[in-house]
Amino acid sequence: MGISTTSHAGGVAEIVVDAPPVNALTVQGWYDLADAVTAAGRDPATGAVLLRAEGRGFNAGVDIKEMQSTEGHTALVGANRGCHAAFAAVYDCEVPVVAAVHGFCLGGGVGLAGNADIVVASDDAYFGLPEVDRGALGAATHLARLVPQHLTRAMVYTCRNVTAAELHHHGSVLEVVPADELRAKALEVAGTIAAKDRYVIRRAKESLNGIDPVDVKRSYRYEQGFTFELNLVGAGDAHREAFVRQGAVR
Repeated sequence: MGISTTSHAGGVAEIVVDAPPVNALTVQGWYDLADAVTAAGRDPATGAVLLRAEGRGFNAGVDIKEMQSTEGHTALVGANRGCHAAFAAVYDCEVPVVAAVHGFCLGGGVGLAGNADIVVASDDAYFGLPEVDRGALGAATHLARLVPQHLTRAMVYTCRNVTAAELHHHGSVLEVVPADELRAKALEVAGTIAAKDRYVIRRAKESLNGIDPVDVKRSYRYEQGFTFELNLVGAGDAHREAFVRQGAVR
């Protein structure tokens, strides 16, 4: 369980998240993921990173139970900083990151997938930001890299999900495959990238980040400020408590 990295002979570093039951990461889990992605990208033998997960879904965001069981605001601040670190690590990774998404990709999962260079998904995958229903905000920055602006707004306001097929239609998911073919397809895509000249592909990643119209790290921190405001007025805690009592997956 946790975060593991496997280096393949062709230059692909495969990072796997396995945090049952729903891959909702603790504060330390987000930092561990950030460290794993950063280390993989810094390794000169790495030509591409594959980020995937085991279990029922790709990622269900932060561990709300940890947040509610921790005294004070330590876990809230830690989760915000940990998510920021992990999302930034994916974006800043020195080589392209391919996200292999299956099942649910919610909240923090959208942050990871939205900052990845390429997304490959299984036909059962779906994406969403239930943050408004949790008394929080965040990751609209990353959702906006996956869907058009008006759909971003609709998804934030209504907390509706979209399928992998819909994202494939928008061009933000490269391939949609059966769940049992997801890892192989993602490894194939990552392997194609890793086979390129390592120096050139790293410069390609750097150059594409340099021409992005939005500074994803700064815009995400701006969003997070509203989460703290919602917590100060009591909305955040009330919605998180309701979620824990309900016992649902995001």
